[in-house]
Amino acid sequence: MEILKHECGVAMIRLLKPLEYYKQKYGAYAYGLNKLYLLMEKQHNRGQEGAGIGVVKLHSLPGNEYVYRERALGKDAIQEIFGTVREKLSHYEVDDMTPREVEEDVPFIGEIYMGHLRYSTTGKSGISYCHPFLRRNNWRSRNLLMCGNFNMTNVDTIFQEVVKSGQHPRIYSDTVILLEQLGAALDKENHRIYRQYRDSLCEPMLTNTIEENLDLTRVLSSTAHAWDGGFVICGATGSGDMFALRDRHGIRPAFYYYDDEIVVLASERPVIQTVLDVARRQVNELAPGSALIVDKAGHVKVTDILGEDTNQRCSFERIYFSRGSDADIYRERKRLGSNLVPQIMQSIGGDIAHTVLSFIPNTAEVAFIGMVSGFEDELNKIKTTQILNAQTAGTLNEERLKEIMSQHVRVEKVAIKDIKLRTFITEGDSRNDLAAHVYDVTYGIVENDVDTLVVIDDSIVRGTTLKQSILHMLDRLHPRKIVVVSSSPQVRYPDYYGIDMSRMGEFIAFRAAVELLKDRGMEYILRETYERCRQQEGLLDFEITNCVKAVYAPFTQEDISRKIADMLTADGSVNAEVDIIYQSLDGLREAIPSCPGDWYFSGDYPTPGGTRLVNRAFINYYEGNVDKR
Repeated sequence: MEILKHECGVAMIRLLKPLEYYKQKYGAYAYGLNKLYLLMEKQHNRGQEGAGIGVVKLHSLPGNEYVYRERALGKDAIQEIFGTVREKLSHYEVDDMTPREVEEDVPFIGEIYMGHLRYSTTGKSGISYCHPFLRRNNWRSRNLLMCGNFNMTNVDTIFQEVVKSGQHPRIYSDTVILLEQLGAALDKENHRIYRQYRDSLCEPMLTNTIEENLDLTRVLSSTAHAWDGGFVICGATGSGDMFALRDRHGIRPAFYYYDDEIVVLASERPVIQTVLDVARRQVNELAPGSALIVDKAGHVKVTDILGEDTNQRCSFERIYFSRGSDADIYRERKRLGSNLVPQIMQSIGGDIAHTVLSFIPNTAEVAFIGMVSGFEDELNKIKTTQILNAQTAGTLNEERLKEIMSQHVRVEKVAIKDIKLRTFITEGDSRNDLAAHVYDVTYGIVENDVDTLVVIDDSIVRGTTLKQSILHMLDRLHPRKIVVVSSSPQVRYPDYYGIDMSRMGEFIAFRAAVELLKDRGMEYILRETYERCRQQEGLLDFEITNCVKAVYAPFTQEDISRKIADMLTADGSVNAEVDIIYQSLDGLREAIPSCPGDWYFSGDYPTPGGTRLVNRAFINYYEGNVDKR
């Protein structure tokens, strides 16, 4: 219903054999490039603001480029990038060239490949903010190509450390700052090896020795311990070393596969399964706090850099972001749907016969399947009771049995999204008018003023689309009651680890809590919360707490849900009674036990930086600084 901008997607490939091997076995020198394209297309859902790729060639001759990069903006960025690459390759008769010619001269065909899909988490846009970022140097081992799926909560602190070291970053963004910080550490590692061998080796042997002995574990360990946030940081040197480092809580996802031909890392497991045609058991999750490292010689290792901390894998990743083709995610989303059935049954008064079930296309479809399955279980219980009662009363006959067994769950596709219409939406009142027609409805499936219409979505965050289009669309079917169900809990707190949810006032649950405080004469809680947030600003990391929880403390989830329904229908434009139902935190945790990171629902942030920023977000809200995050 409401498109969330969220954590980006990454893909990395390291070919472990000479290019000639892939030409002979798979028919193309561009085997790695083709796989990169597939890895990125299969993760297209993770970023539609821009994309970028980087390629490192290990055998390019001096005077020729050996680190290639191409970036583009927009939802068609992947096609544009690979179209540009194909155009550049068209100037070469690649298939007729010798392996050595390809290794030395042909652009974008190399041994290391990096891909990135971007959703902005900073509000900044433009080609200069698209990954991968590149730090140049005439020594190959000091070149650094970097991309990531991340957001740092202590970027100010990191920036100051970089400046104190004597550097002068050109752009204030977490990506550039991390690039410069890692680049400086890479320079130090180069210099460490240089000092070790400078008295015993001459050039070019000295440079080759530096390239062959780089220790990326040292580079990462000297920098990453200062990072507070959720991240998967990927990098490659110009001399052939590659790494991917995951945050210690596992907030951002990363999976990898390798054999004697190839090393692959991506943000999602099924993507690797599909692109490489390998079994699920062959694809490993990168452990939180660990790095996948491949050195110039192609040696692969997974090493602990940060230490694994408490599990805070992102639950929203499972609810919304990752592809539902992952076996575990599919089962979890079904469970989210079935867990909501008791609340829905209470809302409809147990009247399954006069209830139509549907979903908002398309991301809630799997949760919908689970919800329907739960309703079928409930109906089977009802049928069993009716049969036993009829049997006890002596009224069970063929006609009565047929009557009981003919009861069924009414499942319909109510909403049809008119995707083209969105491109014509303008501003102001005309935008709101057009927004009401983004969805078409299927007429004739709801009995006017009798049936209840239940629709499930994966999340209700801001409530804007629900108010401007969904409720009006459903009301055109003239149901007696509309029940809108969210398979995720109420989003109450901003995210600071990669999802574009950072302003407190954006959330319908927060606005509802504020209105309830006003309704009940409890506005003083807002002032007290503001004062506590201000007091927290000077405290140390281990001393701070999430003061914003006080805004929600006086109310139950049901109180807030009822207020949300009132706010969405306050203008009187919806004739049907409206009920809003959210997943409970217990229901979420039962459905997704392996990914307990639920700070946007619970307010329990996994790092001090998140807690510090949520208090700052409330200060900005209270002071009216609506543009600040």
